[in-house]
Amino acid sequence: MLTSAEKRKLRQSAHHLKPVVLVGQAGLNAPVMAEIDRALLDHELIKVRFRGIDRSERAASVASVCEALTAEAVTTIGGTAVLYRKNPEKPSRGKAHEG
Repeated sequence: MLTSAEKRKLRQSAHHLKPVVLVGQAGLNAPVMAEIDRALLDHELIKVRFRGIDRSERAASVASVCEALTAEAVTTIGGTAVLYRKNPEKPSRGKAHEG
């Protein structure tokens, strides 16, 4: 679980990032989940954009992604969620990435 200070640093790091995965009206399916998993493995910190999904569905989708992929939601702004999952095989880049 990330502390508020770690989340703040991750939000700052994610500010310049572009969304790497787009979730459309079809919602979360196996290929989309696999792509999110691969992106988290490669980058640790990613943005995912949800399109065509209402607010309550979006919150449920973010929660299910985090639960299924053992990731943490750093923040959600509008239709974009910032997700983080530490890759134990990558060297640490700072205190926020030790979580």
